[in-house]
Amino acid sequence: MKKMTQIPSNPEDMAKALAQLDTSAAAKLLEKAETKTAMSALRLMGPHTAEKILALAPAEVKERIKSALPSEVREQWALNLTFPRESVGRLMDPVYAVFSPQMTVRQTIEELRNLVKREFITYGYVTDSKKQLIGVVVMRDLLFADPGTPLSQVMLTEPFSLRADMPLMDAMREVITRHYPVYPVTNSRGELVGAVRGGRLFEAQAIEISFQAGSMVGVEKEEKLSTPWPRSFKYRHPWLQLNLLTAFIAGAVVSIFQATIDQIVILAAFLPVLAGQSGNSGCQALAVTIRGMTLHEYKKEHMRRLLAKEGLLGLLNGGVIGLVAGVAMYFLAVSQGNPLAFPLGLIVVAAMAGACVVSGIFGTIVPITLRRLGADPATASSIFLTTATDVASMGLLLLLATLFLT
Repeated sequence: MKKMTQIPSNPEDMAKALAQLDTSAAAKLLEKAETKTAMSALRLMGPHTAEKILALAPAEVKERIKSALPSEVREQWALNLTFPRESVGRLMDPVYAVFSPQMTVRQTIEELRNLVKREFITYGYVTDSKKQLIGVVVMRDLLFADPGTPLSQVMLTEPFSLRADMPLMDAMREVITRHYPVYPVTNSRGELVGAVRGGRLFEAQAIEISFQAGSMVGVEKEEKLSTPWPRSFKYRHPWLQLNLLTAFIAGAVVSIFQATIDQIVILAAFLPVLAGQSGNSGCQALAVTIRGMTLHEYKKEHMRRLLAKEGLLGLLNGGVIGLVAGVAMYFLAVSQGNPLAFPLGLIVVAAMAGACVVSGIFGTIVPITLRRLGADPATASSIFLTTATDVASMGLLLLLATLFLT
């Protein structure tokens, strides 16, 4: 990827450039940017992304950019940091159009005329003396209302709002049937503390879900195409070393049955077949389990039902796939004049079914276990799953063949 030779001079281009870089590289770009351009670009990117980039910037750069922010934005971003990571509170923008219920339509419109000169206003919000959200004002209603009418008679009462400490995925479920451009955000006391754009809410969760694909194979969450190769190497290599260690375990299992392989060489041709198919079966269970955990569908009491379901699916899928593989083993053995063609076919069927049962169960257990240990459920899950499926598939095939020979 080409290095950036020219620093963007307008906020829109700067925001695009920052979005294409990983967080550390984006922080370095900020050091070279003009203060006003950098500040405006970060505002376009949203508070959550902006704070992640600023966290890696030198203190002098961070202070310079934050000092250039409007006071309302600076205070809002500081408030956002008091809420948990991956919560709605981290995405909040300031709310500018806040009115009291006693204000008239005429007064509200006059105030809005001043506000829209410097900020984009979608809705007006009505709060009581305790700053608690009690209503939402839609611009259309203001347009058609009598100028002397108080907002208490124009506003939409009992408005929908998000809690600032609400996890992003919970918020996603709440807004899935409420497609608004902006959502008001309240704290535990019902006080209006900010607003979050609908597009930014969905974007944040889409990015979080996309991280899982990389995490499952040991790729750092922040890694992008533009990430420098030393950093990529630093984060990827340890997981590959772990993968090598687990591969030795599977190799050790095969070596235990070396005598069986020497007697029935044809078994070696079907070892990767069983490992590949059972591995895919396990990855299906893993994907469904992680998706359910991400969407907060998984509950502790569901464990037995999930294991039973994945075990049954593994048995059914493994049985059908094993039947096809068993027929292939039979004809291959016959073509080589092997007198054990039929028993070998049955062994492949049984081994495939058993391996798929094990892989399905492990595909469910691995992410759940990681979460209970306090780790990211998606982190390198496939490495542990691959080890289990390789050992189960190869071990079962060779064990059954050994038992048959003895």
